[in-house]
Amino acid sequence: MAQDFHYSASTTKSLDEAVLALEAALKERKFGVLWQLDIPAKLKEKGVDFDKPYRVLEVCNPYEAKHVLTQNPMVGYFLPCKVVVYENEGKTVIGLPKPTALMGVMGDESLMATARRVEAALKEAVDVAAR
Repeated sequence: MAQDFHYSASTTKSLDEAVLALEAALKERKFGVLWQLDIPAKLKEKGVDFDKPYRVLEVCNPYEAKHVLTQNPMVGYFLPCKVVVYENEGKTVIGLPKPTALMGVMGDESLMATARRVEAALKEAVDVAAR
């Protein structure tokens, strides 16, 4: 996967500790967690065994969301932002697709300033949670 598409940080925290730290760091940056998906639990409900701990958090800053949706309703295809937390090779990884990469496909330069702001806040939250 191309490095310019995503941002990730590793931590020695457990998955649950990383999720809690991430939620706190996001809240400090005015992002709320709309919901959290526990992939192994959901797959087990469907009769599929998947034993790798993996969580998907859907997060949103309502002010930024309103701003970009007002400019271009198709931005809703990318909302809310996703942040994942999973275990890989003995470490916990926290990562996200970069909003600038997603907005870049729109070809609308007026959206990029917001994408850069959102991306900076999310990367900072990931870094803080990983410490």
